[in-house]
Amino acid sequence: MSAEAKLAELGITLPTAPTPGGNYLTHRRMGNMLILAGVISFSSTGEKWQGQIGDTRDLDEGYAAAKLCALNVLATIRDITGTLDAVKQFLYVGGYVSAIPAYGKSPSVINGASDLFEAVFGEAGKHARAAVSVAGLPNNATVEIQVTVELH
Repeated sequence: MSAEAKLAELGITLPTAPTPGGNYLTHRRMGNMLILAGVISFSSTGEKWQGQIGDTRDLDEGYAAAKLCALNVLATIRDITGTLDAVKQFLYVGGYVSAIPAYGKSPSVINGASDLFEAVFGEAGKHARAAVSVAGLPNNATVEIQVTVELH
């Protein structure tokens, strides 16, 4: 099943692709590699996840924030390529979780993004990954992810 068909089957509507919040590009394409800039847990639909995990947010909210980041990634890929079916495989996800000091469940938060990529792309959605806690993110976002994919 194509990624576009799977997205429809899951009943997922993508937000509008985010625009840069500073002096940088949304992506850099090198041959069949697409490196995306970080996206935070804000959406064009008005959904926002702000605040630190372990303080004003909990693990489930962090998971939802990471999923929102993944939706922004998919919207960006579609905006760049015209279709999610251009993706051959996900290679790497860097996940950043705004959390209290010594928070040790960042991997469980970033699973919100990883699980969505696998749900839409199957085996091609699996990737190498880092998941780290940080003291803060732009605009007090709860999560930020950066993604590298290989295109057909």
